[in-house]
Amino acid sequence: MHSRKPYQLVSREWKSTDTTFTVNGVEIGKELMLIAGPCAVENEEQIFTISEFLAKQNIKFMRGGAYKPRTSPYSFQGLKTEGLVMMRKAADAHGLAVVSEIMSIDRVSEFNEYVDIFQVGTRNMQNYALLRALSKTNKPVLLKRGMSSTIEEWLLAAEYIVSGGNEKVILCERGIRTFETATRNTLDLSAIPLVKQWSHLPIIVDPSQGTGVRELVAPMSAAAIAAGADGLIIEVHNQPNEALSDGDQSLYLDQLEQLIQRLTKIAAINEKSFDFQSPKINIPT
Repeated sequence: MHSRKPYQLVSREWKSTDTTFTVNGVEIGKELMLIAGPCAVENEEQIFTISEFLAKQNIKFMRGGAYKPRTSPYSFQGLKTEGLVMMRKAADAHGLAVVSEIMSIDRVSEFNEYVDIFQVGTRNMQNYALLRALSKTNKPVLLKRGMSSTIEEWLLAAEYIVSGGNEKVILCERGIRTFETATRNTLDLSAIPLVKQWSHLPIIVDPSQGTGVRELVAPMSAAAIAAGADGLIIEVHNQPNEALSDGDQSLYLDQLEQLIQRLTKIAAINEKSFDFQSPKINIPT
């Protein structure tokens, strides 16, 4: 079969039904997923406090950066392997799945040991060697849109992963770079219904990176779900004002709790439900 699109396997022409797959009891692409956690893993107390809170909210996915791609070489670069170990330990203690950003091909085996979902950040969307390596794994890949990439380029990046044999791809709209300086990025919510027309892959939204402003995270989260997104990835911190990375865009724990109540109502309008509305997973003792 020949598709009229430059991307073949991720197109609606190739597959008309939505792609779904299950991680930690959640059918991604069918249920709405919520990934939450700190921008960076800072210490054991921090990550255990946040993971315990997420488990109490019945959230099933925890994000956290162990290797941090920072614009400045003097910014906090993450705890690296130590951070992955801490996150895995905290996640296992509270029944959570781990989502973390991988930056280079030489870390694939290490990440495969500690994470449940590989995250490819905006700077690596077109790191084709990394995409090909991840296409040979059997774990889902959360592929963020490049900060200056078109939707077609984004879907072609996903094609690298799917064509290599890994069909478990989650697209993530995280805002694009425009002339606007009032927000960190311009969150392109029009990408959600457009991707839904062009591709069968699930698409989620990152309102934290997309705006860079804590007060904008809740309204843009609501707008994303109303527009048809399959989920959200949100930065939350127990002490945002003391965060080593992106504290200004991280929600306080109580703010996330309030947002969850709001999102539940909006999801119902679209006849959808979030993973945290599902039966609670037993937490290991």
